[in-house]
Amino acid sequence: MTEKFPDTVTVSPVGSMDLLSQLEVAKLRDVGRGDLRERLRRCALAVLNTGSQLDDARAVFERYADFRIELLQVERGIRLRLQNAPAQAFVDGELIHGIREHLFAVLRDVVYVSNEIEGRNGLDTPAAMTDAVFQILRNARVLKTRTPPDLVVCWGGHSIGREEYDFSKSVGYHLGLRGLNICTGCGPGAMKGPMKGAAVAHAKQRIRDGRYVGVTEPGIIAAEPPNPLVNELVIMPDIEKRLEAFTRFGHGIIVFPGGAGTTEELFYVLGILLNPANRELPFPLVLAGPGSAAPYFEQVDRFLRGTIGPEATQRYQVILDDAERVARVMRRGLAEVKEYRRDKGDAWFFNWRLRVEADFQQPFLPTHEAMAALDLSREQPPHQLAANLRRAFSGIVAGNVKDEGIRRIEEHGPFELRGDREIMDLMDALLQAFVAQHRMRLPGFEYRPCYRLVA
Repeated sequence: MTEKFPDTVTVSPVGSMDLLSQLEVAKLRDVGRGDLRERLRRCALAVLNTGSQLDDARAVFERYADFRIELLQVERGIRLRLQNAPAQAFVDGELIHGIREHLFAVLRDVVYVSNEIEGRNGLDTPAAMTDAVFQILRNARVLKTRTPPDLVVCWGGHSIGREEYDFSKSVGYHLGLRGLNICTGCGPGAMKGPMKGAAVAHAKQRIRDGRYVGVTEPGIIAAEPPNPLVNELVIMPDIEKRLEAFTRFGHGIIVFPGGAGTTEELFYVLGILLNPANRELPFPLVLAGPGSAAPYFEQVDRFLRGTIGPEATQRYQVILDDAERVARVMRRGLAEVKEYRRDKGDAWFFNWRLRVEADFQQPFLPTHEAMAALDLSREQPPHQLAANLRRAFSGIVAGNVKDEGIRRIEEHGPFELRGDREIMDLMDALLQAFVAQHRMRLPGFEYRPCYRLVA
């Protein structure tokens, strides 16, 4: 039975929207128009549904189909009125404070993107795309201009076992003991573990301003709602800008075991680093897990070598069963980043020198036609193949957990991916392993492949 909060609740703003002019409020009330209103409703529902055991966005939206959110204008600014919200967001009739912060972060980012980014003339060049990412992060007040490199991005699956979760938490703990902060995709599993470990370590070190930054986007937020440790939430408009935000905003990346989404992230960062323009750029990248994850990383490494080549494997190292070593390696890597940016006069808070080509920036809509048209052959430079493989895994993620992707699969059947036989065989082996290890969906849910591979 679905539990909903029985009363209508009015919520006052906190966080970065606690001081607004009347003109700003008037612009916000314009959120009532069409698709923008629905985007706000869905993202708001996702943050109110934190802790849910559902990773199917469509199921979440159907369960709370009667959830409503309304903007109210008052003399001192703006309020939100909620109806039929998930009950777990409340304690003794009061909205949990962290969820309240997340709710207004959603309002801030969804409306800012709609008013200032979408429809902007000239948003079709790499420089303009990067500028949009910068402006969204700046508006969210997450760019710290006087802080040396200390933000570690942690990627990994939302559906992982206890041993892998505990290892990610241990890595976060050792990062936190060294005064480092955490940025993740903000969901459960390997996104929550590092934040939880770092929070304990920060408490031991009496660090009272520890940062647990969550970066998400409207398509995935319902399937991976922000975990309660996130104290800075940013909603990017699409997966491509979300991924660019990670690589521009973070100073190093740790990749824990995961599924199709984690593989998408790996192809994104490796595709960028394989660009000759980024060859000399220091960017610490560590693949880490418990000893039991050795077969997982061996298969991932085999897939990367067999698709984009051995050069890609020179940009990362694999560390197993040694969380403290992961933290030490990352801290040394961040010291190199600091020295490089200081020597080049680059900003600490945003990686302007990183070259990100249009293939990695243009939003990819995973329709059946677009997925079938992807070039998954070796007759292209490795970084371009990485861009297309990134799109392929992005489509699989959409078909697995995103509302629109699930509906496309139900209507037209599985996505079809075509490519060289060796690439398809490697992809098939990797995806079959993900299915067997329950990395595609949370345990307890039957997984039906949303893809078909054709050599």
